[in-house]
Amino acid sequence: MRRAAAILLAAALAAGTAGCGATGGSGSGARVLTVFAAASLKAPFTALAQSFEASHPGTRVSLSFAGSSDLATQLGQGAPADVFASADPANMAKVTGAGLAEGSPRNFASNTLTIAVPPANPAGIGSFADLAKPGVRVVVCARQVPCGAAAAALQSRNGVILAPVSEESAVTDVLGKVASGEADAGLVYVTDVKGAAGKVKGVPFPEAASAVNTYPIAALRGGREKNLAQAFLDEVTGAEGQKVLADAGFGRP
Repeated sequence: MRRAAAILLAAALAAGTAGCGATGGSGSGARVLTVFAAASLKAPFTALAQSFEASHPGTRVSLSFAGSSDLATQLGQGAPADVFASADPANMAKVTGAGLAEGSPRNFASNTLTIAVPPANPAGIGSFADLAKPGVRVVVCARQVPCGAAAAALQSRNGVILAPVSEESAVTDVLGKVASGEADAGLVYVTDVKGAAGKVKGVPFPEAASAVNTYPIAALRGGREKNLAQAFLDEVTGAEGQKVLADAGFGRP
């Protein structure tokens, strides 16, 4: 009897776990649209997802934010998703080149680097060249990440060679190190400084205009919600999406 009871208890627990995994907290019968998006898109895409859910009853948008290169790698390894929004064309090309995109990507926004410093700017950073001064703790994105590729291009074009204390896999990680005081400065997007709510201060520099990132978005061939994916693309590239992106500090594509 004890053995039978133990078997029944184990079965009940397994069933309960399976039930939680199946619903995922999305509500009974909800259609889930899975969106992989560059870390710098967190604020506007969260707002757009909420708007999309309101206009599509019974739909939940599941957002996954990370560095574009990490997301492209995950998709290449078979991670399930319906939409991919990259912070640069290069990482989108990895996805389209692997035959994972449904149709041609659409460019929907642009972004420019700026220097983020702590509010008091203790290192006295006032220019791009200041980042190369001895003793300045600067943080950048890794080269495979769009913000890192832009930073590398700026160094090459302007003859300024940085010696970063760390290279991060997402622009939000660079921002976090500056905000926490672990770094004197970091190269992030203007949108990151705007969304930081005073935790960092931006130091614009004219050289940044030579390395502007364009953001493409595409539906994915293996996605389950193809109609919803196209509708989400329409929202992002349409008037409402463009207003939300502009309010967050993004430029036109």
